Amino acid sequence: MPRQTDDSDPRQPLIPNVSSSSYSRPESGYSTIVDVASDDSDNTISAVDNHDDFHHGIGHRHYSDRTPWLRAAVLGANDGLVSVAALMLGVGGGNADLQTMILSGVAALVAGALSMACGEYVSVASQKDTEEADTAREKQEFLKGPAAQAREMAELAHIYESRGLSKSTAMLVAKELHDRCAGNIDEIVKVHMRDELNVDLDELANPVQAAVTSAITFSVGAMFPLLAGAFISDWQKRIYSVLIISTIGLILNGAMGAHLGGAALWKGAVRVLIGGWIAMGATFGVGYWMGGTV
Repeated sequence: MPRQTDDSDPRQPLIPNVSSSSYSRPESGYSTIVDVASDDSDNTISAVDNHDDFHHGIGHRHYSDRTPWLRAAVLGANDGLVSVAALMLGVGGGNADLQTMILSGVAALVAGALSMACGEYVSVASQKDTEEADTAREKQEFLKGPAAQAREMAELAHIYESRGLSKSTAMLVAKELHDRCAGNIDEIVKVHMRDELNVDLDELANPVQAAVTSAITFSVGAMFPLLAGAFISDWQKRIYSVLIISTIGLILNGAMGAHLGGAALWKGAVRVLIGGWIAMGATFGVGYWMGGTV
């Protein structure tokens, strides 16, 4: 007898029905059935057509897909805020002149934004070049003929087997994916790049986009300390203003990054705040020690 599931219990896991090769997952009155029928001549999969419908009502969200752009945004804003604030405090610690402090902040904003943009462009472009080179090598392997294609399919099946599938099921999945590409080498290569090297050819990184994003987020972060100290003539009040506004900015940046990543707000805020305080305190101390006249 096949194993039965109670659709009223949302806690039950995905349970295979051995006799009909089907899977079901009850979720708060919501169930999804994926029927798999196979024989020696034909392998077909009937699944939920709409990916969004399949995941609707599951009850939780994942945030890992946000990692690339979230990392760039948080890093850019944090770098802009900390580096400009630290430089302004360092200069302010050794020189009480308002214009000198403003000039140092503006110079740090421009230089830092351009540096971040150049660095991000070079980094992402290098990564993209590597991924494209790997794609070209993978495609050349498939162009060698049927024997090479069979080896590649066996390699793909071995990957699925290493993830827990039986040998026969792993080969069935690999063959199904190859068959769905209908002989299109580019589509087959996409499958192998995704599962062999974890590279999604439909979502390759854009160096220009990364560079512009880094420059913008750096500038936004830098505006916190720059505006905080630009209009205060009294040296002591200016230093406190930059420190307080930068602290608020650090807390907001850390908490926002944690929120977008689905993590604890306090953890992200404290981590960013401590790092920023160390940088600002050390730079101010060096500037005050070297200036010696304030």
